[in-house]
Amino acid sequence: MSAAFVAMSVQTQLANQLEQLQPRYVASEQNNLHAPKRVLLFDHTAQLGGGEIALLDLIRFLDRSRATPIVVLGSDGPLAERLRGTADLHILEISPDVLHTRKDTLGASSVVQLKTAFNLLTYVLRLVDFISTQNIELIHTNSLKADILGGIAGRLTQTPVIWHMRDRITEDYLPVTATRVMRTLCRLIPDFIIGNSLATIETLQLKGARPSIAIPSGVDIRAYDQEHLSATKDSSDAKLSNAKGEARIGLVGRICSWKGQHIFLRAAAEVLKKFPETHFQIIGAALFEERQYELEMHELAKTLGIEHAVEFTGFRNDVANLIQMLDILVHASITGEPFGQVIVQGMAAGKPVVATDGGGVPEIVIHGTTGLLVPMADVTSLGSAICTLLDAPEKAASMGNAGRIRVLEHFTIEQTARKVERAYARVLA
Repeated sequence: MSAAFVAMSVQTQLANQLEQLQPRYVASEQNNLHAPKRVLLFDHTAQLGGGEIALLDLIRFLDRSRATPIVVLGSDGPLAERLRGTADLHILEISPDVLHTRKDTLGASSVVQLKTAFNLLTYVLRLVDFISTQNIELIHTNSLKADILGGIAGRLTQTPVIWHMRDRITEDYLPVTATRVMRTLCRLIPDFIIGNSLATIETLQLKGARPSIAIPSGVDIRAYDQEHLSATKDSSDAKLSNAKGEARIGLVGRICSWKGQHIFLRAAAEVLKKFPETHFQIIGAALFEERQYELEMHELAKTLGIEHAVEFTGFRNDVANLIQMLDILVHASITGEPFGQVIVQGMAAGKPVVATDGGGVPEIVIHGTTGLLVPMADVTSLGSAICTLLDAPEKAASMGNAGRIRVLEHFTIEQTARKVERAYARVLA
């Protein structure tokens, strides 16, 4: 019997069982309908990825008169440290074989592993107990693993479930089997789906099976206000920044192949031919399984002969300050980004953006107004777009100002929190 056949059989049995369970929409008559709802926000990891940073910001800005956030993480780590004192935090450790399974290695072979399946079931039962003892009224999951674990626990306890989808469910982002399974589960488990972009929602192929809404991951605009700018940086000046007249170009994010650091470096080599004083920064670090790619990027900079102009900052807690010191923020992903939160951060800081045209990015960047969009994995186009902005600093400054206005109008964390609260009310109505 093939692994794919077994996986499909398990999936079918699970679907049949789940459809027999109905979500609990009606609270007991003794509950105060105007009291804040006890919402479980669940993420399988405490590492600070883009989705986890978005979750942290959301929790900070939720209206406590509407929702009491109870946070469960599947491990301890940086996210837990930042959440302590902000919300009611609980660490329910997930077994390492589940925690460290990468989404790009998910498939039938991992689905049917008995040890992993047993650990998943054990963890679901722990969540069921937690949901019952904590009187949870709504479950809001924040990652693919959390979606499945929290979703099943929600069904078993008849607690409404919202999946917050921060990944594009497509074959260029996930394995084929994982894509099919997740699309099926999207139609069976959650009562409501929040996507971080319309592009993400479209990849789910819901076909009306579940209600959904796109809610962008907003930023705290105050972190990018003028008073927070470096004393050596005047963002309102159209001239490029530092004393030597050098431009500072930065790419922010986890170092991994699909984020396109290799495209950024090759484009940098082209830019340096015309603007030899330009300085480039790669802000971020690789996770353990991607360290080899990071080493290859250091070697690529040497091979291209540009190591003198490239700085690898490593992991930084002061990303907002580093963005504020840039002249141009570059996004170089070679696969469609589900959203592009770092692009919003750059625009909030008043920086013109050069970004790859795919996924949810066109929902953020207005080409020619707040930045420039280029084809994915196109070194020549990326380098040319950067040179276009360096050639016209006044135009670049205008784009930066327009980008900040766009963030104020559409992408603040306050707007995100209010929309999420309305989704809570809709599900609980």
